[in-house]
Amino acid sequence: MALSVYQIQNIENVLRNSLRHRFQNYKPEPASMPFHTRLLGKDRMALFSFLHSLNTNFGTSIFEPVALALASSTFTSVSSQQTAGTQISSEAHRVIQSIMDRLATANSSPNKPDEIDAIRKVCRQGEMKIVKPTKVDIKLVAREGTIYLVDLKTAKPNAGGFKEFKRTLLEWVAATLANNPMANVQTIIAIPYNPYEPQPYNRWTMRGMLDLNNELKVANEFWDFLGGSGAYLDLLDIFERIGIELRPEIDQYFARYNR
Repeated sequence: MALSVYQIQNIENVLRNSLRHRFQNYKPEPASMPFHTRLLGKDRMALFSFLHSLNTNFGTSIFEPVALALASSTFTSVSSQQTAGTQISSEAHRVIQSIMDRLATANSSPNKPDEIDAIRKVCRQGEMKIVKPTKVDIKLVAREGTIYLVDLKTAKPNAGGFKEFKRTLLEWVAATLANNPMANVQTIIAIPYNPYEPQPYNRWTMRGMLDLNNELKVANEFWDFLGGSGAYLDLLDIFERIGIELRPEIDQYFARYNR
């Protein structure tokens, strides 16, 4: 399913606005690198600094708004930087810790449907404790009512961080069910692109902690989930087209560093 004209125009506008806003507000970090500057030139050093800064914030400044624009025609509701909830029951805390302990000691394999069922059974039992869970990067509500809570990660997340990623996903489930025990909620780690392409994404670092079929979407799996089959390839074409369109503005911006 190809993207609609509306989706394409919306995403193109998001990219234009995001890049132009970045140029207007970007201030290079003050750093004297005399050897690098004399060897490569001020404009290339400015470009290097800009790319480093952009890459650090690519998730929030580019991928997040693009994801919202892409999903807006597919889902009933789309939003970013949301709170999953403000309470988790003491019994849900106990269940989450038990799941984490079993996974950490390899006494069980991750099974998200079973984990959600276990949390649902105790989501209002015991003391309701006030919590401040990690913000949800992208919240989607499907037409049939399923709530998807997405944690958007870098292309090469630290393997040691997946234990905390898993806990965050489970806490989002518990906080959502504390508000509505009947909610159909799914929590997902999303990785926008595969840095190992054309080789498959290296998923072994997550195996044992994440349910790879239900908790992880990488590259085309993520973007096609948001916009339908073929959305990922359409998106790459849009990025290329906007890059060509804005190249004169980009060149003009960095040319001033050679003066």
